[in-house]
Amino acid sequence: MNLIFEMLISILGLFLFLFLAFIVGTLKKDNSIIDIFYGLGYLVLIWISLILSYDFSLRKIIISICVSIWGLRLAIYVMIRNWGKPEDYRYQAIRRKMGDKAILKSFYRIYLFQGLIIFLVGFPELFANLSINPILNWLDIVGIVLWITGFYFEMIGDYQLRKFLKNPENKGKVMDQGLWKYTQHPNYFGEVLMWWSLYLLVINVPYGFFTIFGPIIINFMIIKVSGVRLLNKRFEKDDKYADYKKRTSAFIPWFQKKKNE
Repeated sequence: MNLIFEMLISILGLFLFLFLAFIVGTLKKDNSIIDIFYGLGYLVLIWISLILSYDFSLRKIIISICVSIWGLRLAIYVMIRNWGKPEDYRYQAIRRKMGDKAILKSFYRIYLFQGLIIFLVGFPELFANLSINPILNWLDIVGIVLWITGFYFEMIGDYQLRKFLKNPENKGKVMDQGLWKYTQHPNYFGEVLMWWSLYLLVINVPYGFFTIFGPIIINFMIIKVSGVRLLNKRFEKDDKYADYKKRTSAFIPWFQKKKNE
């Protein structure tokens, strides 16, 4: 009963946080603000659950810190990227489609939907924080090492791409340098790897195995829904990008093929 109650309190905290995001987005007439609140929503969910557990074991601390680093980095990155820009074209299209009921519909179609994603993807870590945690073992060490690797790919991949795009000399060119030489999506690969790595830390928690839907959902969304799919669709008619795709690993990092292969 305590587990269910504490989980409900954590969900309530997340709901209130997203309602705040909705108020800010409505006042600014910019629903793309949710992209900043999205990463921070995981922090709200995880830290409320950690505090409610009254048990600050090493596993819980590691999980909470890893989620916090990921969420803060994402929020800061999106905020810098969107600073001074109008509402993202995706949310503008949604606003036009909703018409007169845009404010009400945006609350549950954008903000509450993102809240559902946060809850489902973050459920393994939420469950671990509200459960009895055993001591760390070799599998946890593997998970930590893989998480650091994933964070490196996401952070450095984003940095390299941003630096490449800011250089006027690269206009019309395809980013195929640094980590982008070994995978078409180093940042997305890194994010997926981080969530699967955290799942390795959750497996050792009693019944933690059954929370596998968390990393599966983020894996599916990044590859088939929002990340990889949208980017490939955006450049599907670009010959240079098509050549880059032929030579470069689609997702998991590997060496490029030679042009004559």
